[in-house]
Amino acid sequence: MSYIRPQLANGEIYHIVLRAVGNTVIFNDENDYYRGIFSIYEFNNSNSVSISRRRQERKKEKLFQGMTLTVPERDKLVDVMAFAFMPNHMHLILKQLKDNGISRFMQKAGTGYATYFNKKNKRIGHLFGRFRSVLIKTDEQLQNTFVYVHTNAAALVNSGFKENGVENSEETIKFLVKYKWHSYADYLCEKKFQSVTEREFLLQLMGGSEGCRKAVNDWILYKKDLKDAKNIALE
Repeated sequence: MSYIRPQLANGEIYHIVLRAVGNTVIFNDENDYYRGIFSIYEFNNSNSVSISRRRQERKKEKLFQGMTLTVPERDKLVDVMAFAFMPNHMHLILKQLKDNGISRFMQKAGTGYATYFNKKNKRIGHLFGRFRSVLIKTDEQLQNTFVYVHTNAAALVNSGFKENGVENSEETIKFLVKYKWHSYADYLCEKKFQSVTEREFLLQLMGGSEGCRKAVNDWILYKKDLKDAKNIALE
């Protein structure tokens, strides 16, 4: 059965999954991951974005640390509340701010990354399929989605962990904190990619950084089932 994406509404929060066509590995090295994160930040803008210009501006920011540089303000399409990048797909928790904001954001970010990836790998053709989305209807569903997104990387060290649990809970917990390519560390105040995400609402809902840590750890340690999982997973 084909997937029919529902109409996305302003002010609502959605769990988004974007997967590569044919399960292509889209993040092969650190540069790819950085470019992906760069894309979900820079393309979250209803205005046109020149990547070459922004890269030059960022180089100047590093070169002239301490100086005030003129950086264009973004007219954001969405609030990126959380993200997790896996080798062949990505998870996002997004709040739509403008009409068709999520669709426009996903098109811009996906096209921007695909252009980079295809050029780097001398590849042609589409890189991503259609994104999938589910509306977050309750606080509990949002809390569960937060846990689901930020434990997704556990699959990299525990094959089939969602069905069978993890082999070493303590090592998995350490791995998730250290895993660089999701927003979990920023919720724990590790300050890796804090400019990318809007965390205030979720931090309050989860009970602060320690509440975030407890929710993730409890799922790993006690293999708790997430309630209403069919409205979270999208996989």
